[in-house]
Amino acid sequence: MVRVTKTQTTETSRSPELRLAQDALGGLRADLFHDAFAYRPLPRMDVERGPTRFLPERIRIYAGLLPHAFVAFCAVIVFAMGYDRIYYAFGLLAFVTSAAPAAIVLLTLVRPVLAFWASLASTPFVGYIAGYEAGWPWAANSLAAHLVVLAVVAARTRPRTAAWMWVVTAAYCLFAEMFLGIGRSSDSVPLLFVAALVLLTVTVFQVRRQADREVSAQQTVTAREISKRTVLEERTTIARELHDVVAHHMSVVAIQAEAAPYRVENPPPELEQAFLTIRENAVAALTELRRILGVVRAEDYEAPDAPQPTLGDLDVLVDNVREAGLDVTKTVTGAVRELPQGVELSAYRIVQEALSNVLRHAPGASAKVEVSYVLGGLGLRIANGPARGLVKPTRHPASTPQGGLRPPHLMGAGHGITGMRERVTMLGGEMTAEATEDGGYEVAAFVPVSREEQQA
Repeated sequence: MVRVTKTQTTETSRSPELRLAQDALGGLRADLFHDAFAYRPLPRMDVERGPTRFLPERIRIYAGLLPHAFVAFCAVIVFAMGYDRIYYAFGLLAFVTSAAPAAIVLLTLVRPVLAFWASLASTPFVGYIAGYEAGWPWAANSLAAHLVVLAVVAARTRPRTAAWMWVVTAAYCLFAEMFLGIGRSSDSVPLLFVAALVLLTVTVFQVRRQADREVSAQQTVTAREISKRTVLEERTTIARELHDVVAHHMSVVAIQAEAAPYRVENPPPELEQAFLTIRENAVAALTELRRILGVVRAEDYEAPDAPQPTLGDLDVLVDNVREAGLDVTKTVTGAVRELPQGVELSAYRIVQEALSNVLRHAPGASAKVEVSYVLGGLGLRIANGPARGLVKPTRHPASTPQGGLRPPHLMGAGHGITGMRERVTMLGGEMTAEATEDGGYEVAAFVPVSREEQQA
């Protein structure tokens, strides 16, 4: 016995043409029938973009009402086009033939979809009352009013609505010619041609404006993501270096604590227990450190074979920068002494990043590197004069000092200085980075180092 399983459903059994027609009718219902009477006031124009942003503050407040004023001006024009009928035929009906299309234009300010249907519904009545024989059913003011309504509604809705309004207008023109205007000439063809041009123009501008907004929003999001990612990468690098430095010292402590009892002949049990406790604590701290900071290591990250740079390697760094074309001098003051590895590594990186910024942003300038060994820690100062060559262009020219190193921007730039601040803050120090009076730039930092840290 063979069983036949029915695999087609009601949705899949319908032809593609039928589904396409149903989707189209669903779009028509959503755009022109659903919430057709909804109250949708026209919002103010954004005055922070375009030419209006150059207007004075007092005038700019009212510039946001320009779209409302334009619609009102069009309503006045529509009313004036029907005014000649009032002049020759005074009365209530004559006034209605002029006022109704103008009122429908004003209706687009609050109920745009309703204004479209009202424009179509009022057209034959206005044409009949006005007594137009030519151009049935489009009286001059009704035709102008309908074009304005199409343009305003298309600007306030999505492009698909503009297409549906043109289709409905074409169907109405065909109906009016076949059943309502037998024996009369019609302006439907010129109306449909002009309406297509108007709707196409409005739709193109609307699509372009929406695309500009999306691109601007995407650029803002991208710039923020780049900024966050750059800061995160810098913090990750610092965490890796911190892991290497602390892990090295903790390993040394554990090894020395384990070997210390063997260096003393007949050590007392208390001393052996003390060294054992030190070793256990060092191993536990090392394990915890690797568990916490080890997660920042990428799977493909490999520790450098060479030792981490220190302040003793600054001469090599300065020589390399000189070979790149930068005139730099180095000055060391105070009693030179060995500092904790983390302090020396961070100081080296700060000097390296500052000199790189001078090369990038102040070509041809001279630079000074000052390293000060003071009683409470280490002082750094990297300063450059004004640029002597062409400065790399920036998106924020107003924030660039003449000839000097650019200060960091809020997004998309200045991550090197942000990384310097991260390093100094991690070590409990302070840092300033600002332009100088002569058009240059200066980075100054102080990292505190206690006496216990130096002895360690």
